[in-house]
Amino acid sequence: MAELTYRPWREGDDQLLVQVWGDAEGAAAEQFRGAFAPDSEGGQDPDGGSGSHGIWRRCVVAEDQGIPVAAGVVFSSPLHPQRLWAYVEVARDHRRAGVGSELLRRLRAAAAAAPSWAVHSVGQAHDGAAPRLRSRVPAGGAGAAFAAARGFGELQRSRHVVVRPGALRLSALGDGSQGSESSPLVEDLATGSVELSDTVGRYYTEVHAWDPPAPLGVGRAQQLFLSDAAGAHGAVVLREPPASAFGSGVAPSRKGRLRAFAVSYAGPATALAEEPSEVFLGHEPRLSPEEARDAVRDLLALIAYQHPVRLEVDDAMTALTAVVGPLVAAGSAEAGPETIVVGD
Repeated sequence: MAELTYRPWREGDDQLLVQVWGDAEGAAAEQFRGAFAPDSEGGQDPDGGSGSHGIWRRCVVAEDQGIPVAAGVVFSSPLHPQRLWAYVEVARDHRRAGVGSELLRRLRAAAAAAPSWAVHSVGQAHDGAAPRLRSRVPAGGAGAAFAAARGFGELQRSRHVVVRPGALRLSALGDGSQGSESSPLVEDLATGSVELSDTVGRYYTEVHAWDPPAPLGVGRAQQLFLSDAAGAHGAVVLREPPASAFGSGVAPSRKGRLRAFAVSYAGPATALAEEPSEVFLGHEPRLSPEEARDAVRDLLALIAYQHPVRLEVDDAMTALTAVVGPLVAAGSAEAGPETIVVGD
């Protein structure tokens, strides 16, 4: 193999590389391929958010006699600013020849020059140290072995789980005489709800303590998880029993506090009724572990009563994993391949 040359990404490289690479090796690779693009300086708004482009990025292409055979990209994540995302892909017939290592070396060198707004510890100024990197790889695959050999450790495991209809029995929520379908504790809630946005933001922050997100206020949480742009289609919540502001002897005057939420996301139109709905399921972070598990279980039983749902489940989502794990073991839910977020 002739000595390879390296250059920045150019328009049209994606079409040339896909012919050499073939199909993506998993969902993570497919997603990362979409990050390949010309270098970008990004930007920062006066209020501290990302600018109109938002993403700082450097992309390097390896050529063999003028033909692109490999590429690597490193880019910022406004939501998770402690590390930069990095990804390297090499054509199969050029692997184990040091190409991936050279691309990663070049990405690290580029990352060292990243602006302070693009990567920093949450709540702290950039201290000038070389930015840390993260990536997502299939568990047990070549990408995981490559990352481990180059100093990346496991940060988190996740998988997609499809829960089949009726996998969980509906609970009696409320006065004990009505099923959960008609319970006053279950409510369809507008995705623009301040209460919902606040709970979603705090839950996301809690279950991502392993890679702390930037501060998530109500507006930011609504934009990222509950807006039309995010694909949010609807939301249902589970509440505590109605509360009285004047003691237990007076009729309740306000709704109970939110315990758990399920946000559905619009997928491609399909005529198949059994096509799973994409759902983000979580709970009020202040609940005890047992309360959180019960709330998640009850709401999952409701939303998966007649139709299958697809959940992305991280190991850090302890209440959800406690509910879903037994379903997978019993065959009432199907788990997809595990992916690992790795970081240095």
